[in-house]
Amino acid sequence: MTGYDDSHDSAPADNTEQPATEHGMSRRQLMRHAGWFGGAVVLTVASGEVISRIADSRETNSNSMAAVGATEAANSSLRFVQVSDSHIGFQGPANTDVVGSFTEAINQVNSLGFRPDFVMHSGDLTHLSTAGQFDQVKQMLTGMQTDRVFTVPGEHDSIGDAGRAYRKTFGMGTLGDGWYSFDTHGVHFIALVNTLSLEKLGHLGNDQIDFVRKDIAGLSSDTPIVVFSHIPLFAMYPRWGWSTDDALKVIALLRRFSSVTCLNGHVHQLFTKTDGNITFHSATTTAYPLPKPGRAPAPTPQVVPARQLKAALGIRTVGYRQGDRELAVKDQRLA
Repeated sequence: MTGYDDSHDSAPADNTEQPATEHGMSRRQLMRHAGWFGGAVVLTVASGEVISRIADSRETNSNSMAAVGATEAANSSLRFVQVSDSHIGFQGPANTDVVGSFTEAINQVNSLGFRPDFVMHSGDLTHLSTAGQFDQVKQMLTGMQTDRVFTVPGEHDSIGDAGRAYRKTFGMGTLGDGWYSFDTHGVHFIALVNTLSLEKLGHLGNDQIDFVRKDIAGLSSDTPIVVFSHIPLFAMYPRWGWSTDDALKVIALLRRFSSVTCLNGHVHQLFTKTDGNITFHSATTTAYPLPKPGRAPAPTPQVVPARQLKAALGIRTVGYRQGDRELAVKDQRLA
């Protein structure tokens, strides 16, 4: 385990298989992806049913949302926050102040009205994996009002040294190339590293898959599982490397559990997919947007009007009440 103290109304994701497009996603999934880009997707657990919708910034600030938040806070025994892709060190027109936008994300976490049990940064903490950038983001993370901060590396955290500088700063107590697990509030968390052996797709490797196999061997099948990784563990868009080539081996190990939630970063936009008992949620970024799959030659930083940038950035809060089968996931715009 690693961590340091200081720290639309839209139908839910569809379980039914749809005809695949050339991009490996169904037309419905692509449409949903286009509709959710830059939006705050709110998934709430009510009477055992998961309800999803998109909330705009006005709704987020309304009294009704405050009431919902109070109810969720009362009903949740575990609440944590996911932030992702801060890219500290990035310089470009897509965001000329990534430090400023990440600071705003931290302030938003600290203004949630509750103290998260922990915060997870799901990778690309830095842009060029320099010692100075790692030190800067670590210092910034100490500003999170939470008991613990966890991380997994992105490919930008592994440039030139196979992640050694990342592990020196954030890898204390981890195994192998930085993977680990921990338990809290009746939930088992697994943090995976799939950014070190990149040819095109993410890759876990046999050692890490064996770790997962042994890690979950003694768990009851009704234990809720949450898996963190940087690159998606499903084939979101392999043409751009938005997939992990050996993820199915881990997914097969998780099939026996009644509730599995996989949270990733990397793609800089919101996307949800449900496959049987496993739900995948891709997170947005605090730095800059990337294009929707197939809408550009490559996943390069997108320049949007300054007034629209924050609508593409944000944070994620997750709540869980012991005895429930699902987690309540709420994505919030930075605006």
